[in-house]
Amino acid sequence: MTELLKKVRVINPNLKSEEIADVLIADGKVAAIAPDISDIPADSTIQDCQGLILGTGLVDLYSHCSQPGFEQRETLSSMLQAASAGGFTRITILPDTSPVVDHPAMVTQLQQTPPPHAHSRKQEGELKLHPQVYVWGAISLDLAGKQLTELADLAAAGVVGFTDGQPWDNLGFVQRVLEYLQPWGKPVAFSPGDRLLSGHGVMREGVAALRFGLPPVPASAETTALAALLELVAATATPVHIMRVSTARSVELIATAKAGGLPITASTTWMHLLLDTTAIASYNTSLRLEPPLGNPSDVEALRGGVKNGVIDAIAIDHAPYTYEEKMQAFASSPPGAMGYELALPLLWQNLVETGKLTALELWGALSTHPAECLQQQPSTITTGAKAELILFDPQETWKVEPQNLYTLSSNTPWLGKQLQGRVVKVWHP
Repeated sequence: MTELLKKVRVINPNLKSEEIADVLIADGKVAAIAPDISDIPADSTIQDCQGLILGTGLVDLYSHCSQPGFEQRETLSSMLQAASAGGFTRITILPDTSPVVDHPAMVTQLQQTPPPHAHSRKQEGELKLHPQVYVWGAISLDLAGKQLTELADLAAAGVVGFTDGQPWDNLGFVQRVLEYLQPWGKPVAFSPGDRLLSGHGVMREGVAALRFGLPPVPASAETTALAALLELVAATATPVHIMRVSTARSVELIATAKAGGLPITASTTWMHLLLDTTAIASYNTSLRLEPPLGNPSDVEALRGGVKNGVIDAIAIDHAPYTYEEKMQAFASSPPGAMGYELALPLLWQNLVETGKLTALELWGALSTHPAECLQQQPSTITTGAKAELILFDPQETWKVEPQNLYTLSSNTPWLGKQLQGRVVKVWHP
């Protein structure tokens, strides 16, 4: 099948380039890119793409998979469909399934997905397209942070790296992990947080927390754990990815560590870039996150961190829950929100259209840099390259309703809201 995209805006973060061009896609590869392409096969499909954006496929660093163990929230199939509909061509699953990904058999089970096919959202019926699935292996048995998994067996089974995906309690255990994994060369990720300092808090400490009467979480719950982790990285020289950065002080600590040559990368989540504590005035339980939403100064620092590269990547941290699980008091609800189908349009409208980030900066943080954090080759839009691409319409409007979503969950503060921007087509390699 040959497709010609006419006058499309090509965003190519791997090459740090942006242009209006014709793009010819044939047999799953980019066949040509030029200001004007007219010499094409007779049976080619031609699409006028003025106003549309062709970008590299998005890459998610970490998200929660509800299968096996929590299929009432979402199935692996619906998760993959949602990711594809949101423009993600690669996703990476956290190990907190049930049972936990602490055995090679679990890695195999999660990676046994149907083969990919191209799709357009305009087609009817269930999507048959699936992103490439990667799996984080658990560092500790049952994520308890006490006994190491058989890391060598998990590595042989093909895990992309290692994480427990949650704050740790034992720094001695973390140091042992870093020393053990140092020669392996696989990514290891930590989500910094001190549970004793967090206590029973559910909202970032500050004026808003006092006003809303919710138990606070001090910023130091994240930053003290991060500072300790950075000291261990300095001592072991083991490369580390820092997950879920949410405070201005954390951005400062990471900037200083990078300037000092520490082998670290960092990510924040898409919702931490869009919303701050003032949004919790609604008491919408889909705003109950871990770590909690930051104060306005935290959000500004995170956006600045993405812009200047201190924060390498934006993760989705997709976390589906049932209606019943989320329909309770804010402080009692489980933390997390769904996000695959909403992240790109909301980030584009709120950050790119407002001039806070350039198109290349946003796309790099969602595509090229997450791949690099996972030690993968980023996709690119060059002649001869595999077509790992998405076509995005920044002007298409749609309403966030269950019937318009591929995910089975609807735990999002944007439920019922009108959004602008939607992925209209995906090409998977």
